[in-house]
Amino acid sequence: MGAAVSAGVLCLVLWDGPLCPCRAYGAGVIVSSRLTGSAPPGIQACNLRAQLLSNTSSVMDSQNDDLSPKKNTVLRITNGTVPGSRKRVSEGNYEKEKDVCIQLFDQWSEADQVEFVEHLISRMCHYQHGHINSYLKPMLQRDFITALPAQGLDHIAENILSYLDARSLCWAELVCKEWQRVISEGMLWKKLIERMVRTDPLWRGLSERHQWEKYLFKNRTTEVPPNSYYHSLYPKIIQDIETIEANWRCGRHNLQRIQCRSENSKGVYCLQYDDDKIISGLRDNSIKIWDKQTLECLKILTGHTGSVLCLQYDERVIVTGSSDSTVRVWDVSSGEVLNTLIHHNEAVLHLRFCNGLMVTCSKDRSIAVWDMASPTDISLRRVLVGHRAAVNVVDFDDKYIVSASGDRTIKVHPFAAPRPEVWSTSTCEFVRTLNGHKRGIACLQYRDRLVVSGSSDNTIRLLDIECGAFFGGAGGRLWDIECGACLRVLEGHEELVRCIRFDNKRIVSGAYDGKIKVWDLQAALDPRAPASTLCLRTLVEHSGRVFRLQFDEFQIISSSHDDTILIWDFLNVSSNGQPEGRSPSRTYTYISR
Repeated sequence: MGAAVSAGVLCLVLWDGPLCPCRAYGAGVIVSSRLTGSAPPGIQACNLRAQLLSNTSSVMDSQNDDLSPKKNTVLRITNGTVPGSRKRVSEGNYEKEKDVCIQLFDQWSEADQVEFVEHLISRMCHYQHGHINSYLKPMLQRDFITALPAQGLDHIAENILSYLDARSLCWAELVCKEWQRVISEGMLWKKLIERMVRTDPLWRGLSERHQWEKYLFKNRTTEVPPNSYYHSLYPKIIQDIETIEANWRCGRHNLQRIQCRSENSKGVYCLQYDDDKIISGLRDNSIKIWDKQTLECLKILTGHTGSVLCLQYDERVIVTGSSDSTVRVWDVSSGEVLNTLIHHNEAVLHLRFCNGLMVTCSKDRSIAVWDMASPTDISLRRVLVGHRAAVNVVDFDDKYIVSASGDRTIKVHPFAAPRPEVWSTSTCEFVRTLNGHKRGIACLQYRDRLVVSGSSDNTIRLLDIECGAFFGGAGGRLWDIECGACLRVLEGHEELVRCIRFDNKRIVSGAYDGKIKVWDLQAALDPRAPASTLCLRTLVEHSGRVFRLQFDEFQIISSSHDDTILIWDFLNVSSNGQPEGRSPSRTYTYISR
């Protein structure tokens, strides 16, 4: 019985304090010892306290009476609701008092009303706060997309929804008719496609090739299809992208072949292409310009007295390097020679130009840096030496010049403050040497901080030049330019790796074994990826050494010692592996004399 008394006293202590519910109803409230259905919940709780007090007193009296017989006393709550019940039973005076309170409340200022409500809420218990919170939540929610057009602010609602991705935009259309109207009239599917075309080269290429770019980037005053057209176009684009990716992984392609046979010599050493043309440099000393659609030879440029080993062009000029030790500048439209640069003592093996700067490298072990004020005004800025064998390839950006040589090294030259053993583009100071290949290096590409190189040791190495630990195992290497860290080594070619290119997704390499390999770049950068998963596909069509290649999201174009240029098309491939509406392979042969 002592335990029961203690429990009763504990209940009284817990309820007799600032949390007492009756405080919310003010002082002077008479609490009945018996719960009635008419009392508010807070009053009922205090009646419970009185009931417990009464029962506890009875128990204590019975314990003090030694003469009385032992009795079992039970604490009982009668004629009342469970404490904390949220159901309120109104009484007669409540409605009248409520009306008076509301009338007084309405007469106060907004500030006074807020202050009064704050005081009222502070006197309530926890469950009452929860009840009020549930009541206020829906009142505080606002459908701003529906509200803004009602205020003449449709453009703001459209702008907000224009940040949604495709999945979210689909869900938004299902919210209500007003949201669907805002999306439709705002042409938000069109804006989404335009955003993707601006930022993703794959989308941009598809828009050009499938001719739906003509419906983009036009204002509402011109004739454009309705929003439903773009809504239905979006999933078709996604399907095209998935098909292209599957074609790359499975090696499905349409093959076109240009035969460049000449009577004097065989071999297409270099090339570059755009949507309209392919420009190639041949072993027979000529430069040939091909129509990319018809595969016909449009023009032949002659003037070099040795094989054309390297070239690059833009919208104005073609710059070529030759085994005759000269660099020539040609007018891209007329084919006229605009300038001839004589500096190197041996064959010019590679060159790059961009933004008024050109870098050439040679078999004479030197690198020349040129200022290009105009096609006819090109002056030598600096000569870089340091390699112990022929410098086979150079690449640069606004931070570094990167060169690779037959001496098995890659040298880096930075723009800013020089560091040991790399080249600077502005100061042409040597900053860093990257070692790792076991034989001479034939090719490389440098972009951002990543260098990918190919060598006569039959491997490809990936290096991060601004970071630096070795993350690779057996299989591919990546270099870090700042610290010269080899990230991975890619193995698979059986002979010298002669050419290599990479983008954000893939590395494509060509070798003297006649094979072109497609590698997964993202997997190669992941040290956890097994070496066996890195090579996606091996393409075998050339019958001779692969000298040069270039690729984009849709195709690879390669040239070879077999005197051919191959176009590997991963876009226009039908389900049976052949292009829709086109022959499986087209060949154009040009015999030079």
